[in-house]
Amino acid sequence: MSVSTKDKRAAFRRLHEDACFVLPNPWDVGSAVILQHLGFKALASTSAGMAWAMGQADGAVSLDEVLLHLSAIAHATDLPLNADFENGFADTPDAVAHNVALAIDTGISGLSIEDYTGDAAKGLYDFDLAVARIAAARAAIDRSGAEVVLTARSEGFLRGAPDMDATLRRLAAFAAAGADCLYAPGLREEGQIRTIVQAAAPKPVNILSPGLPVATLAGLGVRRISLGGALASVAYRAALAAAQQIAEHGTFAPAAGGPALNPIFAGR
Repeated sequence: MSVSTKDKRAAFRRLHEDACFVLPNPWDVGSAVILQHLGFKALASTSAGMAWAMGQADGAVSLDEVLLHLSAIAHATDLPLNADFENGFADTPDAVAHNVALAIDTGISGLSIEDYTGDAAKGLYDFDLAVARIAAARAAIDRSGAEVVLTARSEGFLRGAPDMDATLRRLAAFAAAGADCLYAPGLREEGQIRTIVQAAAPKPVNILSPGLPVATLAGLGVRRISLGGALASVAYRAALAAAQQIAEHGTFAPAAGGPALNPIFAGR
């Protein structure tokens, strides 16, 4: 790998300054290498894809496992890596700050902190605590001296609380607390996306791909498009379907063919 962590972080920050870019989500080192081969400019981890690769459900992976995973992906390619750091693996601001510092040490170029507690019964963190957690993450990044991009996520549209006014209030407070990029996953409609982008300006907005073309999202002012666990889901579903065909019918057609992978990995 020829690109330093410092240079990756600078490149990632520049990507947020103008235009629109896609931030695909590898789930292991091999998928990260493939995505670099295809010409993407940056990568993001996926909590779901990572968990599946470890034989676990999304949300069941420990902090230590996540840190090892982030280090492996961050050092696998010359591309910047944004970490899906879930809720920071802690509730209190001080603990979030401590864990963010650990994540920075893995070599990531950005990370996201969400306002979902991780417990469906509890839902989102209370407003003041959610804001304090983002402020704590910001302080940890500043203390580190690393130019890591902080993304603040408001999860209402994914967690059964799709309230636009509440989401806008949270994102505005997160921006004031030091978030560099704002993210409300689960938005599906162009009008919703346009509202978030306009309210967040001049902060860049990340959108979890709603199936709209890149050109359409760019036209709405979106700066960053991520895929979450979509690519991992496609890969695992294809493998599952092929294996089921073999196990249940004894036929191998779904497992035949496909692109040659050795040329992509050769010479690493």
